[in-house]
Amino acid sequence: MTEASDPESGFLEQLGQRVRTMRALRGMSRKVLAKVSGISERYIAQLESGKGNVSIVLLRRVSNAMGAHLEDMIPSTEPAPDWAIIRDLLRKATPAQIAHAKDALAGGGPSQRRISFAGIALIGLRGAGKSTLGRMLAKKIGWKFVELNKEVEAQNGLSVAEIIALYGQEGFRRMEQAALSQLLARKELMVLATGGGIVSEPLTFDLILSSFYTIWLKAEPEEHMARVRGQGDLRPMADDRSAMAELRNILISREPLYARASAVVDTAGLSVDAAAARLSDAVAPVLHDKHAFGLRSAVS
Repeated sequence: MTEASDPESGFLEQLGQRVRTMRALRGMSRKVLAKVSGISERYIAQLESGKGNVSIVLLRRVSNAMGAHLEDMIPSTEPAPDWAIIRDLLRKATPAQIAHAKDALAGGGPSQRRISFAGIALIGLRGAGKSTLGRMLAKKIGWKFVELNKEVEAQNGLSVAEIIALYGQEGFRRMEQAALSQLLARKELMVLATGGGIVSEPLTFDLILSSFYTIWLKAEPEEHMARVRGQGDLRPMADDRSAMAELRNILISREPLYARASAVVDTAGLSVDAAAARLSDAVAPVLHDKHAFGLRSAVS
C-alpha cells in the first residue's frame, strides 16, 4: 500500500530508512548495532525494512547505541540543511546566547564568526588514503601533519576502540570535538586527516568546513575495501559476510556530506604517487592565495 493510503506503513518505512542511514553514517554494521544495543540483528533488520513497529524504549536503545539523539530517528521535514547544527548549538547555549539568537532570528541581522584559516583537512571513507597522502602533502609543503584519531587517543590515553567500548559513539564524538578544538587553539597550519565518520557529528564537521580547506578523497567502494583489507583493518565490519554491501551503504549515506567539501580529489585507479600529485594540484590555489579558502572545485 502507498503512504497516502496507509500513513502508518509509510511512517514505519521512513523510520526504517532513517535508522539505516544513521547507522551507515556511523559506519556500523547491523551486527555491531545489535551487539551494542542488546537488540537482535533480526529485529533491527525488520525495523530498517519498515516492518518493525518499534516501541519508543527500543528506539531509544537504538539511538543510544549509535550515539544519536532520539528525535533524529523520527521522520520529519527539517527546515534547513543546517538545522542539526543550529539545534546542537542551542543545546549548549547559555540563556544569554539563546536570547541573542532569538533577537537575530527576529531580524537583528546574522552574526559572523571570525574563523582563522587552519590548513587543509582530508575527509572520506577509511581506505581513501587520507593518512598516506596527507603525510606526503604535509612533507611537500612544510606543514605539520596530524591524524585526528591519534590526537583523540593521545589526549585521552586510550585507543579509539577502547574509547568507544567505554563511552560509546557519543563519548567518542565528544572527545573528537574537544581534540579538534585544542588543535585549532594552537593556531598553526596543518594537514589534518580525519576519521571517516566525522561527518556524522554536525558541530564537529561544521568546524572542519569553516576552519580548513576541506578535500574529499574519493575512490570506488572496491578500492576502499581492498585498501582497508591491505591494512588488516575491517572495523566495524569484521567477520561480516555482507561487508561490501555495508561499505556501499555507508558511502551512499555519507556522500551528500562528503560533497560539502571545498574540493573533490578522485583517486580511483591511481597509484599513490599519481594520487599525491593530483592532491597537490588541488591545493595549489590555496597555497598561493589564502583567499581561495571556501571556494568549491573538483579534481577528477
